[in-house]
Amino acid sequence: MMKVRVIKEFEFEAAHALDGYEGKCRDIHGHSYKLSISVLGETIEDTKEPCCGMVIDFGDLKRIVQEHVIQRFDHYLILRVDSRFKGIEHKNDRVRYVAYQPTCENMLIDIVKTLIQQLPNEVSLVEANLRETGNSYAEWHQSDNL
Repeated sequence: MMKVRVIKEFEFEAAHALDGYEGKCRDIHGHSYKLSISVLGETIEDTKEPCCGMVIDFGDLKRIVQEHVIQRFDHYLILRVDSRFKGIEHKNDRVRYVAYQPTCENMLIDIVKTLIQQLPNEVSLVEANLRETGNSYAEWHQSDNL
């Protein structure tokens, strides 16, 4: 059997602030994020199965990412738990506090850890890419983390 990579792309809007950082990103600002997920697996060979020829149904992959990633980030303000903006949730209920500095890199690590737990055993997450702007992004590769 041959292995095939299946890739699905997503978009979401989110804001964040990098507390303690000295650049422009220290204040609340937003991005139009683009997320690319790549999974690896063998195609289903059983011709009696409706998903014959698939590694994973694109709809199933979409549901997993929507439910466990996009719903946690889309149109949220992402702040570190000790943020100087703590308390803003009283004026805006779409605030999510995280235990890390909400950089593109750390958000991607959070996404990767979540997806590894949620994907079916038949597929492996092999690459993930989170684009913060048109020319700035973070990549995660399974091969870099073996």
